[in-house]
Parts: sequence; C-alpha cells; structure tokens
Amino acid sequence: MIHHKALGKIMWIITIAMAVGSIMLTLVKPMDTVTVSPLYPSKLFDDSYVHTIDIHIQDIQHFFDTAINETYQDVDVCIDGEWFYHVGFRAKGNNSLHLIHDYDLIRYSFKIEFDHYIDGYTYHGLDKLSLDASFQDNSYLKTYMVFDMMDHLGVNTPLCSYVMVSINGQPFGLYLAIEEMEEAYASRSYGQDHGVLYKPDYRHLNGDNRDIALQYIDDDISSYDQIFDHAKTDMTSLDQHRLIDSLYMLNHGDATSVVNMIETIPYFVIQSFVLNWDSYLGYTGHNYLLYEKAGILTMLPWDYNLAFGTYSLGMSDPIKDSSILINYPFFTPNEGDIMTQRPLYHRLMQEDEAFEMYRDTVDRFLIEYIESGYYQQKMVETIALIDPYVKNDPTAFCSYEDFHRAVETLDAFMAARGKSVRLQLQGKLGGTLALRDELWSNHIDCSTIHLQDLGDFDDLRNAYDSNQAVMEGLMQTDQQ
Repeated sequence: MIHHKALGKIMWIITIAMAVGSIMLTLVKPMDTVTVSPLYPSKLFDDSYVHTIDIHIQDIQHFFDTAINETYQDVDVCIDGEWFYHVGFRAKGNNSLHLIHDYDLIRYSFKIEFDHYIDGYTYHGLDKLSLDASFQDNSYLKTYMVFDMMDHLGVNTPLCSYVMVSINGQPFGLYLAIEEMEEAYASRSYGQDHGVLYKPDYRHLNGDNRDIALQYIDDDISSYDQIFDHAKTDMTSLDQHRLIDSLYMLNHGDATSVVNMIETIPYFVIQSFVLNWDSYLGYTGHNYLLYEKAGILTMLPWDYNLAFGTYSLGMSDPIKDSSILINYPFFTPNEGDIMTQRPLYHRLMQEDEAFEMYRDTVDRFLIEYIESGYYQQKMVETIALIDPYVKNDPTAFCSYEDFHRAVETLDAFMAARGKSVRLQLQGKLGGTLALRDELWSNHIDCSTIHLQDLGDFDDLRNAYDSNQAVMEGLMQTDQQ
C-alpha cells in the first residue's frame, strides 16, 4: 500500500508535468495536416467580418531592408487571437514589389508560409496564405470582387477575407488575406486525389515564353521549364509528359477534348469583362494557375490589382480614354498578335461548342450578376464592412476620400461595361476588333469615368509620409 506522503509527492509531480505540458501546447501548435475538410475556410476565410493578424518580427530594420529579396524570416503570427510560432514570412510581388522599394515605402504585399520551418505545420489545414496590400487599388475591392464573380460562375476560386494587419502590435494596414493555391487549396477544391497545380511564370518578360503561353514546343520536358519549375503540388515525369500531350492536342487537335470548359469558359468570361491584361490574355501571359488531371486542363484565377483597365495606365503609351477601354471588344480581348499566341483561348474559341458556351455564359453573367444589381449589393455590403478600417488605415496608398472616389469609379465601370457587353451580344456594338470601328456609333459614352481614380503611380508618392511614420513607430517597438 502506498504511503499517503508518497502518494502526495507523486500527485504533485503529475500536476507539475501536466502544467508544463499545457504550457508547451500553447507555445507550439499541433502539426495539423492538410485535409479534405479543413477548418480554415470557416475561420480566417469567413468574410462576414474583418479579421486580425499580428506579425511579430524580431528585427524590423533587417526585414524591411531585405524585403526586396523576398527571403523568408522566422516570425510568430497571431490570427484572431490564436498564436502560430516559427512560420515563414516575406514580402511578395513582381512590379509592385520593386515599385514599393523604389518609392521607399513599407506597405508590401506579404506571404505567410506555415510549414516553411516546421514540416507539416498548418493553420487549421492551410499551408500558405497571401496578404494583398491593394497596390494600385484605391477601392480595396478589385481582387475581392473578381473572385466573387468567378465563384458566382462556378470557378474553383481561392478563398479570401479582409484582415487588419499589425506588426509587433502596431497597426499596419487593411489587407486582403488570400488562400494560396497550393496543396491545401487543391485538396479542398478537388479532393485528396487531385491533379497537379502549376503557376507558370517567366524569367524574362521579353524572353521566349512559349511554354507560359501554353504553346506546344516539342516533347522535351526541358522545353517547358517555366511551367514545371513552378509546380505548386507534387509532380512526376508521367505528369509532365501527360501535360505535354495535352498541349499538343490543344494546339493541333480538338481543344475541347483537353479543356475543362465548365470552369475555363467562365474564367475567360470574367477575364474579358474586367479587362485584366496583366494575365494570360495580356502581353505578360502570366498570373494564372493551370490545373491538370487526367490530361484535362483548367485555367484558374490569380492577381487582379491591375484589372478594370488599369494595367493600361502603366504602358509606355497608356490608353486613358475610358470609352475605348470599357467598350473594348468582348470576343477578341486583345490584339491579334497576342491572341493568336494564346491557344487556350484562341483555339478554344474556334470550336463551335466552346464559343456557344462562352456566349451563353456571358449572357447568364450579365443577367445574374450585373443587370440584377447583385454586384451593387455586394459592393454596398463590403464597403460597409471595411469603411472604418480604410478610414484609419495607417499605410494606405490613398486618402479616405480617394477610396470613396475609387468605389464610385468601380461601380460606374461595372454598369457601363455591362451595358457595352450587352450591346455586343446583341450585335449592335462591335464584339470583335474587326467590327469595332464599323459599329462605334453605338458605344457607351464613358468620358466621365476616370480609371486612374482606381489607383495610379501618383498614389505611391502620396503614401511616403504615412509609411515613414509607421516605420518610425515600428523601430521604436523594435528597440524596446
């Protein structure tokens, strides 16, 4: 029989052990694995309210001094009051990254990679997310609204929600949190037995980017390195050869036999409607996800801060006439020398079945989303949600008044573009470049719509003082 003093000592040891174990569990989150039914969609991506993300960085000066390099730093992150330790954090972007750096600002877009340092570590099943800074988007709505359009038409769109970001406890800015399209997204959208996700990207904008354009080159895997080097899920040589076979059929056979038209046709409908030329349909040819399974290709959405015609503002000879942009032909969404090099659109639209499906999808989108007033209600609800956060955004690219002006401009764009596309469907306005001039007399007058109000380079200059003030505050917390 155990003596009562010995029993008391044992119980004391057990109590201490349990307390230590409890503390350890609060310091290191469990290694959640990516699952088919993860919890993160109902947590961070519940978009009915603005979430909070606080990022704790050990060396603020070093992080922002090296942000241009896009190297990960070990940080702790608190999401809606829940801590996650030792996760990867870095700045992200292409042109936006360099412009933020060149203008000596700190409002970068960011990536948070939960499993960067600890294999298998996730946020309730999510492996990675992006924090979008609304660069050249004074409305804070471009990406959010385009994703909503895509989702409305049945495209497997990444989840998103608004978050108020702070760094080391200091308010930093209102961001859009976006589910990165990697393993967690693939499992959630297509099941654990999913295919392969790619995010093709160029090494040099003016290089030979035929693989990014999804042209068939030859049967050599190395000819498609700008696709295969950017696989977002596991990939085998069998997967690579199967994709090449699909590209051959896309370019030289019946394109409809290798394309998932249920998702890809709606994707192109929205791309054309929002005039997103920083994409597969534009000169750059990137900013898209390609999903392949069993030889079937699906185009998926990504990156819309330069949509709604604002990509043209950055051209060397910018198109600033809103009437030309908003009345742009819907069925030839870019010049012929570009479109003929984009087989996943060009070849698909040469097939009667695909073209009729495209027309029907355009009509349904106009009826359900634009002409019904659905988009306006969505915008009203979203603006009511984010308005106080925009008003107090310490690193905003624009003023509060600029935000409301941009919202009005986006609303006007949607209404006018909807009317123009309806006239194009009716044959009263040129739906192709070949017919544009002939039917131009019926165009929608958009002279009162100024697309630069959606966001332009001048906003970067205006954000300097506020960004510097926040940086000074961060440096003070860093020294404490």
